[in-house]
Amino acid sequence: MTEHRIYSTSVASVYPHYVAKAERKGRTKAQVDEIISWLTGYEPGELDQKMAASFEDFFAQAPAMNPARALIKGVVCGVRVEDIEEATMREIRYLDKLVDELAKGKAMEKILRQ
Repeated sequence: MTEHRIYSTSVASVYPHYVAKAERKGRTKAQVDEIISWLTGYEPGELDQKMAASFEDFFAQAPAMNPARALIKGVVCGVRVEDIEEATMREIRYLDKLVDELAKGKAMEKILRQ
């Protein structure tokens, strides 16, 4: 899939996969929502309204991208997230990495870099 197609993909089309991945490992939808809220600044109640947006718009319109997201390190899809230069792709991979950490059983305090 090209970057443009990923950017124009709606968050709603990928979100169920995030939740399913977390739930398969005994985690919850509420925890996925907490991660997304931490990353973007969207309030949990706002998330449902914002899901129809493309990833590009979802991140561009986020109320307050968390500055601590720069602490997210590691590999997603064979690429180091901290080395991704294109901003929107880096934000998408930050979210992917956070959901991966949740599914792997990492404590929420560590996932949220507290």
